[in-house]
Amino acid sequence: MASDPPILVLATRNAGKLRELSELMAGAAFRLVSLDDVGVEQEVEETGDTFEGNASLKAMTYARLTGLPTLADDSGLEVDALGGEPGIRSSRYAGEDATDADRVAFLLAKLQNESKGPWPARFRCVIAIAWGAEDLEYHSGDCEGVIIDEPRGLSGFGYDPVFLLPGLGMTMAELSTDQKNRISHRSRAAGKAVEALKKRAAESA
Repeated sequence: MASDPPILVLATRNAGKLRELSELMAGAAFRLVSLDDVGVEQEVEETGDTFEGNASLKAMTYARLTGLPTLADDSGLEVDALGGEPGIRSSRYAGEDATDADRVAFLLAKLQNESKGPWPARFRCVIAIAWGAEDLEYHSGDCEGVIIDEPRGLSGFGYDPVFLLPGLGMTMAELSTDQKNRISHRSRAAGKAVEALKKRAAESA
């Protein structure tokens, strides 16, 4: 009889990110569970000054709390005209309680003081997987595009409506889930993570 697959905790409570990660990680040889699934209520403050720092902080902390391998990611938008902002502060750029619409409006207001758009930018994602106290690995992915000054599309979340992919002529928010999952920064990082997870599962089988 085949044994149950090992458990991997996805360290997020963001519904959009959780849904996206679950879809992207579906090919991993692990059973994916959320923080709520394992009864963890503690929040981890993102005090790192890089995507790698924040991802590893969350992965290591929740792995210690749960005793289970844990995957955490940190991702954000980097706009060249703003010196790489909002970067690691992407979700907090317009304030702690801001909505996605607030964040987009705040970003566009800042860009109006810069050179005329569209403005070159990229989404970056770093995934950290903590297997134990001394066992941590990273997988990263980028997606290049430009920021436009009028939101377009109703899908996705965050800054997706103003992030245009010039090669497609569409914003992230105009893509179908399947399209986004083929090209997004998170999908590229997750694809590398899935391969690493499969290898780890095969080695421990």
